Amino acid sequence: MKTLSTRKGGFTLIELMIVVAIIGILAAIAIPNFLRFQLRAKASEGKSNLAALRTAEEGYFAEFGTYVDTAAFPTAGFQYQIGTDVAFGTGTPAVEFMAAAMSDLDGDGTMNDWAYVKPAAGTTTFGGTAPGVGTTCVATGVYNPITTAQDLLATVGPCDEGMGQSIF
Repeated sequence: MKTLSTRKGGFTLIELMIVVAIIGILAAIAIPNFLRFQLRAKASEGKSNLAALRTAEEGYFAEFGTYVDTAAFPTAGFQYQIGTDVAFGTGTPAVEFMAAAMSDLDGDGTMNDWAYVKPAAGTTTFGGTAPGVGTTCVATGVYNPITTAQDLLATVGPCDEGMGQSIF
């Protein structure tokens, strides 16, 4: 009587190839999702940094009746992953405030710009020198999806319709 031989331990080459293929498929799904997650985190960082700057300036204004004033627009030291430029009114006291942030979120060389524009009371435009981070930030406000114009004041938002978009 013959007995069937039983296999003892180890994996066949086919079984190993199937496991490698499954891991490759899972990686192909997970990596793009991870990149999108990183992009959203970078975009959130720029907006939250601007919101924190706005909160600090508004708190200072509430206490002292002026925004922190600068004699000249800062041009150095703001070119990090999320760069932030700030411009203030030139009058004494400084009664208006504008800040902007920029970054290249997806590494394609196209900068994304966000801003916060707070003009002096009774006016609808920032009278000082606008931040120089991007060419799309204007003194009349950030992008307003309702009017499709750059007229939204006292709100942290994208400088124009295309900002915050990516290739992902």
